[in-house]
Amino acid sequence: MSAGRALGVSTSPQPFERDEAARLYERKTSTYSTSNYKLESPKSRNHDKQSLGFIWRSGLAGGLAGSAAKTIVAPLDRVKILFQASNPQFSKYAGSWLGVVTAIRHIQATDGFPGLFRGHSATIIRIFPYAAIKFLAYEQIRSILISSPTQETPLRRLLSGSLAGVTSVFFTYPLEVIRVRLAFETKKNAGSSFSQICRIIYNEVPSPQSARVMPEILKVPVITTSRRNRLANFYRGFSVTVMGMLPYAGMSFLTHDTIGDLLRRPNLAPYTTLSRSENTLSAKPLPLRSWAELCAGGIAGVVSQTSAYPFEVIRRRMQVSGAVGDGHHMRISETACLIFREKGIRGYWVGLTIGYVKMVPMVAVSFYVYERVKSLLEI
Repeated sequence: MSAGRALGVSTSPQPFERDEAARLYERKTSTYSTSNYKLESPKSRNHDKQSLGFIWRSGLAGGLAGSAAKTIVAPLDRVKILFQASNPQFSKYAGSWLGVVTAIRHIQATDGFPGLFRGHSATIIRIFPYAAIKFLAYEQIRSILISSPTQETPLRRLLSGSLAGVTSVFFTYPLEVIRVRLAFETKKNAGSSFSQICRIIYNEVPSPQSARVMPEILKVPVITTSRRNRLANFYRGFSVTVMGMLPYAGMSFLTHDTIGDLLRRPNLAPYTTLSRSENTLSAKPLPLRSWAELCAGGIAGVVSQTSAYPFEVIRRRMQVSGAVGDGHHMRISETACLIFREKGIRGYWVGLTIGYVKMVPMVAVSFYVYERVKSLLEI
C-alpha cells in the first residue's frame, strides 16, 4: 500500500494540476496562439484550414509573397515578354545573355527607368489576388487530398498544385492579358494607359483581309468576334494557359515540398532548419533556414519553368495577337504552327535563358516570403 493511501490522502491529480497540464498541452500543440482563436490540437488541424482566420491569413501571406517576387524581377519580365511575343524592335536582341542586357539598355534609353517597369502596376493588381488564391487553394486542396501521412505521395502533391494553379488563373486571367499588352508596347507604338489598353482589347475585331494575308498552312477558319462576346478578348490564350499551368504549378509545389523534405532529413536538419518556437504546431515540419528555403524555391522555379515553357510562349503570342497584326484571333494550333514556321523548334524555347534568370529568384522569393509571413501570422 502506498504512503498516500496509508495516510488516507488521495494520490490523484488535483483540479488545479489537471487544468495547468491541459493549458500546457494546448499551448504546445495549438494552431493559433492569439486570444481571438480557440486553441486546438493537431487532430483538428485540417478543420482549422477551413476557418476564416486561416483563410484570410494564408491569402494575405500568398498575396504579399507574389507581389514581392514580381517586383524583384519586373525588368526581366518586361524583356522576356518582348522576346516571347517577337516585338519587331527587340527580336534582334533575343537569344543571348548580351541581348538581354542590350534590351534593358534600349528600354532605359528610349523609355527611361520607368520603362523597365511598364505594365508593373497591372502586374501588382493581378498578382496579389492571383498569388493569394493560388496559395490558399493549395492549402485547401492539399488538406482534402492529403488528409493523413500515408496519403503524402508525389502524385497527390502534383495534383494539389495543378488544381490550385488552374483555380487562380481562372479568376485573374483578364488582368494578365492587360499586363502583357502594357509590357509589349513601346514608345514607338503608343503610350497607352491601363484604361486605354482595356478599351483597345475590348474593341479589337478581326480584319476582313486577315484570311487572305495568312500563309497557306495557317488558313484555318477565323474566329469572329461580335459586340456581344468581346469580353472573350480578355481570355485570349486561356486554354493554352490552363494547359501550361497544370505542369507549371504542379511541378512548382511538388518540387518545393520534395526538396524541403530532403533538406529536413535528420543528417541535414541541424544545418538547414530553424529551432521550433513554443507557439509552433508540433506536427508541422520544422521551418527551413533562409538559404535552404530560397534554395528549395529556386530549384522549384527551374523545374516548373522548363516543364511549361512552350505553353507560355504560345500563350504570349495569342495574348498580343491584336497588337502585332489585324486583330485576328489565332487558335492554339495556329499559333504553334506560326512559331514553328518563323523560328523552327527553337522558337518554343525563345527567351528561356532570361526565363531561368527571372524564375529562379521569383519562385524562391515567393516561397520564402510566404513561409515567413505564415510564421509571423502564426498559421
